[in-house]
Amino acid sequence: MIQAMLAGVSSIEAQQTQMNVIGNNLANINTTAFKGSRVTFQDLIEQQIKGAQGPSATSGGTNPEQYGLGVQIAGTSINNAQGSLSATNRPSDMAIQGNGYFMVGNGSVVSYSRDGSFDLDANGNLVQGTTGQRLLGWSANATGQINTTTPIGPTSTISIPLGQLNAVQQTSSITFGGNLDSDATQVGTTAATTWSMQSTVYDSLGGAHDITVTFNNPQSPPAAAPVPPAGANSSWDWSATENVNGVATAIGNSGTAGNLPIYFDSAGNEISGLASGTFNQVTLPASGSAPAFNINLDYGKIGQLSAQSSVAASNQNGFPPGSLQSYSIGNDGTITGLFTNGLTRPLGQVAMAIFPNPDGLQQSGSDLYQRTNNSGIPVIGQPASGGRGSISAGYLEQSNVDISTEFSTLIITQRGFEANTKVVTTVDQMLQQLMSMKQ
Repeated sequence: MIQAMLAGVSSIEAQQTQMNVIGNNLANINTTAFKGSRVTFQDLIEQQIKGAQGPSATSGGTNPEQYGLGVQIAGTSINNAQGSLSATNRPSDMAIQGNGYFMVGNGSVVSYSRDGSFDLDANGNLVQGTTGQRLLGWSANATGQINTTTPIGPTSTISIPLGQLNAVQQTSSITFGGNLDSDATQVGTTAATTWSMQSTVYDSLGGAHDITVTFNNPQSPPAAAPVPPAGANSSWDWSATENVNGVATAIGNSGTAGNLPIYFDSAGNEISGLASGTFNQVTLPASGSAPAFNINLDYGKIGQLSAQSSVAASNQNGFPPGSLQSYSIGNDGTITGLFTNGLTRPLGQVAMAIFPNPDGLQQSGSDLYQRTNNSGIPVIGQPASGGRGSISAGYLEQSNVDISTEFSTLIITQRGFEANTKVVTTVDQMLQQLMSMKQ
């Protein structure tokens, strides 16, 4: 009977542990990205009264006689199933869809989390609002290039200094589109055979420069020198000037070394006489502290049809100075900044870690995890790559605790606890009756 009481006591203790886990799961039903836990039980050692005997020629075999000594907790495990996503419409909030953990640091230790409720602090760093831990990743350089081969450490923070970061982009290329009149085939420089267009470009300091590109001297067939490319049926010369205080300064033309006229075939398609990947080019002189710089002129989208000339700059890079106004986060964790001058440029990229055994991570509170010997070494990389999940900005992952399952387990646990307390009280009554036999 003592063994029955001890077995009941062990079960009461196990049910108490189960109740603690259920209570914690239900307490965190609204905790961002919380992962519920479960308890697994196993029986204690079996006491053997008699061993098993095999059958003989005269009798059959007998099974072993044994009884259990109770129950014990085999362990607890985390349910790492994906939680549902909830829209917050905050650009700094992030949810992971799939495997992986955000990496956060306090300057000395790296922790891991599924909680993507980040805010910008006074220094423009993305931090967890509740812990102050900074989000880790790769920062872009001044030109927006991100080197994701750089190791991630506790100080690999990402900064988004809204209103504090200024950026310019020097113009390096202009693409032209439109039409040059095929009927203007006579040699000359009259208004009928000339087309001009203006564009504003920017130097390395964001200074604006107004340039004018003029297309003139249409010839069909094209001039013999320089040697036209195969299939050329006609050509146009061009020249470019910079306009400063009403004074036009030449910055390049079709006769400048390395440049060529614009050639067209019989169907009006442009044929480049330059080597593949090269373009006509102009050079703007130094201005103030800004050095001289070159601009590629791409005439590949100009056609020559029997219609009025209408060439214009269809695309060009280069922006004046502007400050960081807003940002967005892509599925691959790339943080793109939008500046007041219209420039968009990568600011950094969020790092994500996956583990060979995520169930082996140790919970340290505040939605943080620490690696252990059984979790394995974190494999760090870019979101949406190498088995890592993608990031949904403006969303948060919800707790994956299922209330119906927890309540069902709660009822079973309560009944198990009641049943085993009944075993203890029954054994106690039997012992009292046994002790009264001496009276």
